[in-house]
Amino acid sequence: MREVVIVDSVRTGLAKSFRGKFNQTRPDDMAAHCVNALLERNDIDPASVEDCIVGAGSNEGAQGYNIGRNVAVLSRLGTGTAGMTLNRFCSSGLQAIAIAANQIASGCSDIIVAGGVESISLTMKSVNTDHLINPLLKQQTPGIYYTMGQTAEVVARRYGVSREAQDRYSLQSQIRTAQAQAAGLFNDEIVPMAVKYRVEDKNTGEVQILDGVVDRDDCNRPDTTYESLAGLKPVFAEDGSVTAGNSSQLSDGASMTLVMSLEKALQLGLKPKAFFRGFTVAGCEPDEMGIGPVFSVPKLLKAKGLQVADIDLWELNEAFASQCLYSRDRLEIDNDKYNVNGGSISIGHPFGMTGSRQIGHLVRELQRRNLRYGIVTMCVGGGMGATGLFEAVC
Repeated sequence: MREVVIVDSVRTGLAKSFRGKFNQTRPDDMAAHCVNALLERNDIDPASVEDCIVGAGSNEGAQGYNIGRNVAVLSRLGTGTAGMTLNRFCSSGLQAIAIAANQIASGCSDIIVAGGVESISLTMKSVNTDHLINPLLKQQTPGIYYTMGQTAEVVARRYGVSREAQDRYSLQSQIRTAQAQAAGLFNDEIVPMAVKYRVEDKNTGEVQILDGVVDRDDCNRPDTTYESLAGLKPVFAEDGSVTAGNSSQLSDGASMTLVMSLEKALQLGLKPKAFFRGFTVAGCEPDEMGIGPVFSVPKLLKAKGLQVADIDLWELNEAFASQCLYSRDRLEIDNDKYNVNGGSISIGHPFGMTGSRQIGHLVRELQRRNLRYGIVTMCVGGGMGATGLFEAVC
């Protein structure tokens, strides 16, 4: 098996869904923008890229058809590059990169662009629910149709994760992201994108289409306090503990990653950021889908002969504070190595895009801190965990 490397990874800034600056921007345009930036930044001949693999959490509407192929044709890659689309919900971007890496490791490809995209603004306004529920499956395993918020409440109650703990965790995420933004730690990842966006006056109903640029993440709330979080009402259960403040933020964005064989990267004179070292998935009970990493992380570590203590940095997707707290503590992850610059609660969570964003940030942070191993892991709707292992290139 050949060595596989992450050469580069870029993304858009993240904009709040529905009211942010990406509310009129197509997801294939966002992803193609990232692909073009990868080609330009790394001086890659578009004809040398063999596949374009794109994950999305919802494969309908603006993200329907085969968005991976559409992105290839829409970008500078053109019709000569193949394309595919996949869906493993929130881990779709991570899964896309794992598929690319395995394709390269097997010797069948040398250069692939892979990642994820999500326009919640354009896909969640009207969802096709025709024949959505399988009555037999619902009777057999009702939790598979729970909303993600409902599963977060299940985790909080089942494992005793208090409201206070969730809110204090979320405050930590907001503070870490604010500090990282102020220090410019996300700047190298983000490729600014000019857009047109819709603004509606709440009082008059007047609608304007304005010009703008998305060049940073706009979901962080640097003025967040514990008191402001504690004052929010539960969203998913009247007597619950999961609020808008301790949940990930709905947002739009894209992230694409340049994956190569080590041999090809060196031949082209490129400096890879990290080695791809492995990927696993595991299943768990659907009604507690948020604890998926508790199952997928040990599986990958065992396969690679590593322990939790061997991992220098962790990126565990912050779908909800309740599942993050349980997973982090159950796995005995050091909080100082964990989501060091915040996560989806403070940065935003475009479902299919997040895994690729996490990889792009992790490999940069490993290099900044001169560390070796990093893990990206996340829970997945339906009751799954997905985990990827990366090793920094010294």
